[in-house]
Amino acid sequence: MDPLADLLNEIKIADRIGKREVEFKPASKLIQSILTIMKEHKYIEDFEVINDERGGVVKVKLRGRINNCNVIKPRYFCKLDEFEKYEKRYLLSRDFGILIVSTSKGIMTHREAKEKGIGGVLVAYVY
Repeated sequence: MDPLADLLNEIKIADRIGKREVEFKPASKLIQSILTIMKEHKYIEDFEVINDERGGVVKVKLRGRINNCNVIKPRYFCKLDEFEKYEKRYLLSRDFGILIVSTSKGIMTHREAKEKGIGGVLVAYVY
């Protein structure tokens, strides 16, 4: 039972078959922050959270740009100097795609974490 894994899997499948929109529930804060990062990096067009008093529903508008996205399990703790190792493992090439990291300063990409000089726990990848 991992709602984040279910959401990313639904997004990946819908993107491959050419759907333009996906609905998913529940809408947690973690899911909303990851969708915000995906929107900032133009992997999705937009998302909307609808409060239905039962956890909420997320409507995601797709752009057709996702090759692959998935959660990273187990959730590895990654020090600042270890990001390159995980980039090689999960991303196709350097500067192609993002690793999403949960840090003490919030959810961010691995590039932002490098700039701020902090490590964190790897959550997901998108390319």
